[in-house]
Amino acid sequence: MKWIKLPIFVLIIIGFTSCDESKLHVNPIPDKPAPITIIVQPFNDFSKEETDYVANELKEIYHDVKINEPIELPEQALNKNKTRYRADSLIKYLSRQTEVGFKTIGLTKSDISVPKGNNPDWGVFGLGYRPGNSCIASLYRLKGKNKLEKLFKVAIHELGHTEGLPHCTDKNCLMRSAEGKDRFDELHSFCAHCKSVLIDAGWTLK
Repeated sequence: MKWIKLPIFVLIIIGFTSCDESKLHVNPIPDKPAPITIIVQPFNDFSKEETDYVANELKEIYHDVKINEPIELPEQALNKNKTRYRADSLIKYLSRQTEVGFKTIGLTKSDISVPKGNNPDWGVFGLGYRPGNSCIASLYRLKGKNKLEKLFKVAIHELGHTEGLPHCTDKNCLMRSAEGKDRFDELHSFCAHCKSVLIDAGWTLK
């Protein structure tokens, strides 16, 4: 039998075309998360003007925001002394009313709290589960002429938690932990990492 000498590049082409295609592995393109609607849910102690402010600010960074009519604060969410509302109870209350494809941010002027260490009622600005479909923000502990701006920062911080974001170590990032102090004037935007997570979730951040 006579061997035919083929150029090297022809042999390479033959090698590629004779691969067993059944053994090829193609990485699928991951599906993008389904778009959601953010529901702004004021409680009955929150004014329309204050609600509109937060909702309009949210609309600057998210495409689908809707405002619900105010609802009563649930009495069962009060602490034992009836001085504060338990933030976790308010979230559960909102969560039961939040359908698939929606996230709810509750707004209140009432004092809210969570258990922390030996303190069953540690006062907080807001609370959001990571991940989750609802969260809460309170105006009660915010001071100054720009307290509504601060409340908006609390709201997007808690909504960030519902998207799965943890607290951030960047001191200027909106996902920084408040640690019980009003540091909101120091927070200006999301850091690059937090921003990328939210953009992937459909937020229109600049």
